[in-house]
Amino acid sequence: MTAAGPDRSATPSGPGPGGAPAPGHPGPIRVLVADDEPMIRAGVRAVLATDPGVEVVAEAADGRRAVELVRAHRPHVAVLDVRMPGTDGIDAAAEIRRALPATGVVMLTTFGEDDYILRALGAGAAGFLIKSGEPEELIAGVRAVAEGAAYLSPKVAARVVAHLASTGAGERAGRRNAARQRIAELTPRERDVLSYLGGGLSNGQIARRLHLVEGTVKAHVSSVLARLGVGNRAAAAVVAHEAGLLPPPPPEQR
Repeated sequence: MTAAGPDRSATPSGPGPGGAPAPGHPGPIRVLVADDEPMIRAGVRAVLATDPGVEVVAEAADGRRAVELVRAHRPHVAVLDVRMPGTDGIDAAAEIRRALPATGVVMLTTFGEDDYILRALGAGAAGFLIKSGEPEELIAGVRAVAEGAAYLSPKVAARVVAHLASTGAGERAGRRNAARQRIAELTPRERDVLSYLGGGLSNGQIARRLHLVEGTVKAHVSSVLARLGVGNRAAAAVVAHEAGLLPPPPPEQR
């Protein structure tokens, strides 16, 4: 990584022409970007600028400054590089989620190692993207997390699945049984909601699938997280996959 560059924060402006904010957001999706490489920050800003419904309101070169700017600007989403000098992105993610849980966190890294992915999810990140991925994945990830969903880029999702599959048969069976015991405590409706969390759906999407109001789905999600003892939707999705709990296909695919 390069030496930390200067921080730069921008004051919010109105939504761009034709901007389409995420459901639940009256204006553009406000984003903070943190990376110690100025060129990476500029690249992330440039990609997000292609979506008029997204606005970068602040930039930081390290995790400590990222937390400070999240407190000051209260963005909807913080895009954090995993490896930064001083406070790294994972520690910053954990602090942001503790202090400002309304701000979703997307991790961005050049590293695809499983331990980074699992540590980031454990810190409360709802999204994880590889810098070598497609630009559209960045926009999709920011929008998904802003809407309250979890988002793993295809490369990351493949690594998580491969990680779970690479364990020995005995360990896989143990994880499956443990996960099934955890979801046994859920009500039938909570299991329905968890299955859709495993599919990465937002509250609004789950509400439409289950014909519920979004507030009811939000309450179910909170209950599911509490009963499973996990801190975020992505971690709940891992439990769903380990238990073999899959969402039903959309109506048009049945």
